[in-house]
Amino acid sequence: MEPGITFSALAARWRSEPPIFVRHIAPVQAILPLGGHVGDPAFLARALPPLLPPLDPALPFSVQTRLLVTLPYKPFDMNTALAEAFGGENGPPLDVRAPQQVLSVVCAEAPLRRQGEIWVIESAGTNSTSRLVALAGLSLAAENLSSWAGGMRRFAREEEQISRAEFKLLEAFEVFELSLPPRGVALDLGAAPGGWTRVLRRHGQYVTAVDPGELDPRLAGDRGIRHLRMTAEQYLQQGPDHYDLIVNDMRMDARDSARLMVAYAPYLRPHGWALMTLKLPEQQRRPVLEQTFAILRKAYRIAGARQLFHNRSEITVWLLPIE
Repeated sequence: MEPGITFSALAARWRSEPPIFVRHIAPVQAILPLGGHVGDPAFLARALPPLLPPLDPALPFSVQTRLLVTLPYKPFDMNTALAEAFGGENGPPLDVRAPQQVLSVVCAEAPLRRQGEIWVIESAGTNSTSRLVALAGLSLAAENLSSWAGGMRRFAREEEQISRAEFKLLEAFEVFELSLPPRGVALDLGAAPGGWTRVLRRHGQYVTAVDPGELDPRLAGDRGIRHLRMTAEQYLQQGPDHYDLIVNDMRMDARDSARLMVAYAPYLRPHGWALMTLKLPEQQRRPVLEQTFAILRKAYRIAGARQLFHNRSEITVWLLPIE
């Protein structure tokens, strides 16, 4: 990232070409020292408003606080105090679920020094002692890459949920803004125990679930699921059907998984799309990722690649067939 680039310019660039490993950004327009006690929220509620640009009274807003150190208060306490200070009777409406503008606050430790009337963070390598600090800024939610604090999208756990892997698919639908065809036909490679299959069924898809392992018993009576007790390679040898979407969350080397998806590309309908997770090694991630993308580009256009909040040592890739 070149020096001097503004937050708005960076946000515009990353909206058009989102980075893989960054889920959330926010500007730092004010820096203030903290006392590390329960009075911090009230202090920031008094000190921050004159230091930040005014909120647009017509746009709903939210306050998003992240605590990177242990403090005697919770993000909720900070959010509540600042929402009252910046909103109030004549301010913009508070909407924590769908804000259009966001006040972001990060409480952390950093080397801090006074420079005239403002506080600044010392450069790396200085001998300054770190102290508690609040970093704050106002921005449009659309500029932050995610409307969730830190990009930490959370879903409510459902009683019928089979696995936490379901959250990855739900988050991918949102991040990539994917629409599923009505009564579409989906292929789930490596489906067991059936979390992604359940999500696809809930979204009205007819699913072929390929896995030698068992699916969760709760899926057994669903006539919209065809379970093939075989490996993805074995199904490929049989001559698969054609599908509107193909998903793959298998635990295998990213390059091998990419080769498998390339082999299945002829069975993806021209209007369809594919979604897969790539398991990445702890070391040498960049070369493995570049090799994997090179394999995928033989049959697909990589429409999106992100490390989602619900990904761990993996990323999620959205693929479109090459016309």
